[in-house]
Amino acid sequence: MCGRTCCTLRPDDVPRASHRHGVQTRFLHTDRYRPSYNVAPGSYMPVLRRDNEVVGDGVVVHCMKWGLVPGFTKKTDKPDFFKMFNARSESVAEKSSFRRLLPKNRCLVAVDGFYEWKKEGSKKQPYYIHFEDGRPLVFAALFDSWPNSGGETLYTFTILTAASSSALHWLHDRMPVILGDKDSVDTWLDDPSTTKLQPLLSPYEKSDLVWYPVTSAIGKPTFDGPECIQQITLKASQNSLISKFFSTKHPKTDKETASTDITGGLKEEPTVEGHDGAVFPDSIKKIEELGEEKDVSNETRNLDFPKTVKAEPFVAFHPGRVKDEVEEDRNGEKKSIKTGLTKETSASNDNLPVGSHNLDLPIIPKEEPETQGHHQFTTNEELNQPHEA
Repeated sequence: MCGRTCCTLRPDDVPRASHRHGVQTRFLHTDRYRPSYNVAPGSYMPVLRRDNEVVGDGVVVHCMKWGLVPGFTKKTDKPDFFKMFNARSESVAEKSSFRRLLPKNRCLVAVDGFYEWKKEGSKKQPYYIHFEDGRPLVFAALFDSWPNSGGETLYTFTILTAASSSALHWLHDRMPVILGDKDSVDTWLDDPSTTKLQPLLSPYEKSDLVWYPVTSAIGKPTFDGPECIQQITLKASQNSLISKFFSTKHPKTDKETASTDITGGLKEEPTVEGHDGAVFPDSIKKIEELGEEKDVSNETRNLDFPKTVKAEPFVAFHPGRVKDEVEEDRNGEKKSIKTGLTKETSASNDNLPVGSHNLDLPIIPKEEPETQGHHQFTTNEELNQPHEA
């Protein structure tokens, strides 16, 4: 099967590709042709046929639409170019759509190469097939003319296919009929005897046909450009490399993690794993280089903080405000000591700022007064000062 081609040839390249050097050549409707790396059925392509209007071996490069519309199709019918863009060579002499075309409507289609899809599971991978030396491929084809309802005579063609060659059978079971030399081209185009045609309609078995995978974007006929025939690396090949990487055992040190780098050889900045499992670039100084592995969370848990007690009531304070000092006498009664500063206290916890309820404060060791009538004062500011454990 051949449902997509690459044809960037100029119309005057077609006679040379078809071994018609120096032969009288006419060109018809070449203005309709647009070179493309992604040609689909329904597109105009330059086709070489015999020129029946001249005596001798003159030829015509005639731009026709790919996808045969038989001449007996009703004028009012809408042409379907995808219905007959290929014709099986084994049955062209039997089917009425093709049998009547064999004697006088044989033609040649020259292209840079063609595409074929390989089904891989639920997906299809396209491949580009071409001659190794870059010369054009020449396909055997048949053409017909159809007068449509608009009064125009539309010329269309179909590409013949054969069983796939032994080299390409893995890709697809069909391939276009390739006329690989001058003798086969001359026979197909000029010989009036159809009996000599059958040997030409066989798989192309020479080793100068090569192929490689290309982007699946060519599935869209609107995708065009040199990217269509650019070779790609299949994911399957990448997976085999990854599998090879996993099968290779590497010695591990105590400081190595159990994770495996699936990039398999890609050059990246070395990394180091933190205490919480996070991985950091090696540009951040490694913890191991400090001489010991420090766990900040463990150090925090091991600190010997003083026991705490809930202070109640709490004297609210803010930066810039003046605090009161609280005196506790021997009878446990609390009273405010005037210091000459403005007092600002909170009678209850309900009026305290958010976050000031039930604060855990360090216990300040209670000291006995040195003499009767003298008291040890502790201010709220002192309560909030850090204490050494």
